[in-house]
Order: sequence, then C-alpha cells, then structure tokens
Amino acid sequence: MAQAIKVCGIDFGTSNSTVSILQNGTSRLIALEGTAQTIPSAVFWDSDGAPPEFGRAAIAAYTEGWDGRLMRGLKSTLGSSLIHEKTRVGNRALAFTDILSSFFGHLRDKLDEVQPGTRHAVLGRPVHFVDDDSEGDDAAQDVLHAIARDNGFDHVVFQFEPIAAALHYESSVQAEELVLIVDIGGGTSDFSILRVSPAGRVKANRDSDILASHGIRVGGTDFDRLLSVAQVMPALGLGSLINKGKNPMPLHYYFDLATWHRINTLYAGRALIELKEIRFDANEPLMLDRLIRVIEERTGHSIAMAVETAKIELSDTLATPIRLAEFIGLDTGATRAMFEAVVTKPVTRIAEAIDVVLAQAGVDADQIGTVFMTGGSSSLPVVQTAVRACLPGVRVAAGDLLGSVGTGLALDGARRFA
Repeated sequence: MAQAIKVCGIDFGTSNSTVSILQNGTSRLIALEGTAQTIPSAVFWDSDGAPPEFGRAAIAAYTEGWDGRLMRGLKSTLGSSLIHEKTRVGNRALAFTDILSSFFGHLRDKLDEVQPGTRHAVLGRPVHFVDDDSEGDDAAQDVLHAIARDNGFDHVVFQFEPIAAALHYESSVQAEELVLIVDIGGGTSDFSILRVSPAGRVKANRDSDILASHGIRVGGTDFDRLLSVAQVMPALGLGSLINKGKNPMPLHYYFDLATWHRINTLYAGRALIELKEIRFDANEPLMLDRLIRVIEERTGHSIAMAVETAKIELSDTLATPIRLAEFIGLDTGATRAMFEAVVTKPVTRIAEAIDVVLAQAGVDADQIGTVFMTGGSSSLPVVQTAVRACLPGVRVAAGDLLGSVGTGLALDGARRFA
C-alpha cells in the first residue's frame, strides 16, 4: 500500500467501539478514552447546552446526576424508525442522526490525534442490521456512510464484522483451515465461514475464501432485556392488576424501560401522567410508585447498567444480586439457571443461525477446523455451551472479545486501498 494513503478501521458497536490503524503492515487499536482502546458507545447531552460527553465520561455524568440525557445502544437505531426521529434534551430537539454523528466525530478526533488526515476508512457492519429486511439493511448502511462522509472520510467501504474478525484470527494461523467466526455483539450476532491460511494474508482478493455469512438481530442487549423483564420489572408492577383487578398493567412501559435505546422515550412522552392516573386504580400501588419514581428521577439507564452487571457476574457465579436499592428501594436477584432459562429463545436462534451458515457454505460441522468466538456476549456460558453443541469436538478459540473486529478492519483496509 502506498505510504501516502492513511487507512483506519472503525468498529462502531452497539455497546462498545474501537478504531484501528496500520503501522508497518500491522493493525493496532488506538486509545480512545485515556489509555483504553475501547469506548462505550454512549453520549450524554447536558440540558444546559454544554458540549456532549462520550463513553465512560458520558455514563459517569449520568450516574453522578448531571441534568441531561444519556443515550446508549445508539447503533440499534440504525435500520429502525427511530433514526429519523428527534429526541428532546432540555429545550432542544436532537435528531438521532446528529447524536450518532457526534459520537462518530469523537472517534474521528481521537484518530486525528494519532494519525491526522486519514481519509480512507473501512467500517464494520453486521451481516444484517435488520432481520429479513434488505431495504432496511441498505438504509442503515446509507445512514452510516453519510455520517462517515460528514466526518471527513472521503473513501468509505464496509466489511461484515465476522469477516473482519476472521482476518484478525488469520494473522496468527500456521496452516490452512476452515474457520467459523461467531461474533455475539451488543445488538447482533454474526457468523461467517472462511478459508484462512498464512498465504491468504497476502492475497489481494479474498472472495473465493469467503464461503458464507449470516446474521441475526440478537445480541447482548437482548439478554439484558430478558433478564430485566424477568427479575426487575415485576418489582415495578409488571404482571400486577389494575381496573379493579380486571386488567393487567400495560406491557409497553416495562419493555421500553428494559430496552436500552427506548428508555428515553418514557421520559419525553405522556408516560408519567398516564402512570399517575393508573396508580389510583392499581392493586399494587407501591409497585407503581417505584415505577413512577424511576421515571421522575430518570434512573432507567442506571437500572439497565445494574442488570448488565448482574448478567456479566453470572458468568463466574451461580447467583448474584441485582443492585437496585438506590433506585427503587430494594435489590432483586438472579441465578444462572434462571438466566439461562429466560434466554432460551435467543440462544436457540444463535444455534439455528450456525446451522444456516454451515448449510450456506455447504460444509459439515466436522469440516470446521476452529470456531473463533468474539464479541462481548460470546463469553456467556450459555452461549458457549450452545456453540459447542452445534460443533462437537471442534476446537473453540477466543480472541480479543471487544477488539478483534476493529483490528481486522484495518487489515482489510490494507487490501482494499492498496
């Protein structure tokens, strides 16, 4: 690749993001927040109009009680109707495209500190932003492409995230093999089967080595949502009765509160007024008081973070509290067995997706040399068990769970822009 061309890879993830560059033919992740090479995909907008905070600083501003709005899970708005809507912060209405662009601009600023003047970028994308909707996929990519162009990238190409992870894995292989990439991210799960080899690292065209790619809109935030609905929302009135015991509480309040990118919709609409009216005819008014308190104090994201923390802890322990006393006056709890039971449906979809990508590639499970697992939720025991059951006896390897895709994107850039 010509020395004059500066290339980067950008993995804009639902939960975390990375940026990579090439140095002497080697891809490396750059620091994005202090010395950290990953940054939570989060933005906090101050109600008074101060510049936004990003990443861990955004989360800290929210948890410390600053007046404003935390937005997380931003990537989930791509391919949804939300991307064309606005959300209110103080007396301002902010378009979701502008919010995404501000975060992308922050990544651009960090890149410029290390490699100024970069105009060529490979952006990671899931195989499908939206299940069974090719037009939605195209629209989501078009929005992300426009945001990248607006932030100074004149040459933008996209690569499927699992293929980027495969290129990262290939940098260390010693012999040719078929590898199945299982990338369980925050919002999507993606799968690719590639032929990798030492010789493949220098090939200009890899199309013949990519046997199949498949993806579904299932990820870590779905596991969080299901855990929250099962173990937190009942303490806020989910399942309780209203209207003299004739009707259950409406579900949409709880599903919105348990879904990262929909939490803010409860703060902006009529939810608080409606809930105060419902409370007068509720069989369990104390539970409704807790829900009203959450919306009044805008602690929905804090509850979501407590749920996410408990989910992660269940990878190393059989039971853990969900620490909520600060927000609703009591803690709840979770066990690994309970968690694995409530996530049966998304885990089953992951297993089914593996069968699909094997069929697309025309290979049997025993022809796969290695399963390479990446993405933050790939470390969950229930996911690993399901993957091993699909490919019994096949070697399972794990790389940098949050950095493999980003590292591979810059390697792909070396080929794309040579």
